[in-house]
Amino acid sequence: MELNIYEIIRKPRVTIKAFDLNRDFQQLVLDVHPKANKSQIAEALERLFDVKVASVRVIVNKGRRRRSGRFIVEGNLRKKAVVSLKKGESVNLGVDAPVAPSIDSVQTKE
Repeated sequence: MELNIYEIIRKPRVTIKAFDLNRDFQQLVLDVHPKANKSQIAEALERLFDVKVASVRVIVNKGRRRRSGRFIVEGNLRKKAVVSLKKGESVNLGVDAPVAPSIDSVQTKE
């Protein structure tokens, strides 16, 4: 099965850890197609966003098995990619980091 570049990258991961990786290390965390490999992910990013990719790491989360009545049901396989961009490269995926309250503005009980 040949994957289209628009099918490979599904969506960005919107978590605090993903925002920290992006801010500190210029890394993107993306949900990708389960059958996509590292070279396909790098090529899709380079062609879609016109950036240079330094490295790609892939994490596979297998579906969790659970019972539904007398049947055993297995969840969907999820694959995410952590993509490191070369120096000076950046991608705007349309999501802004949430603003956490500063330590000074948090009221403490005394």
